[in-house]
Amino acid sequence: MPASELCEVVITAPDPEWLRVFSRQLVEDRLCASAHNFQPIQSIYRWHGEIYERTEGRVSLHTSRARIPDIVARAKREHPYELPGISARPIDDGNPDYLAWIEEASSPVAP
Repeated sequence: MPASELCEVVITAPDPEWLRVFSRQLVEDRLCASAHNFQPIQSIYRWHGEIYERTEGRVSLHTSRARIPDIVARAKREHPYELPGISARPIDDGNPDYLAWIEEASSPVAP
């Protein structure tokens, strides 16, 4: 798989512990190869016409682009926010062995 088919998916959430558990489930279910949780982060954003500042958690997932719809669907079902912040960035290059591992670890297991 070309590196361009791999990506980093970023998700933020108000509860860093919830995000840690959620991202572990994504790894267990092979929706991503790894999850790098950062906390605390300070978010500033506009929502319904007001400016908010809040401490949140942030996770960076390494996965294939094909897994993004499943990650987004699960987050929309389970995330505490009405509109979860989820975005993806392509992985253009890197250690070929690591990139191959991302592909393998985030691929569905054949029945």
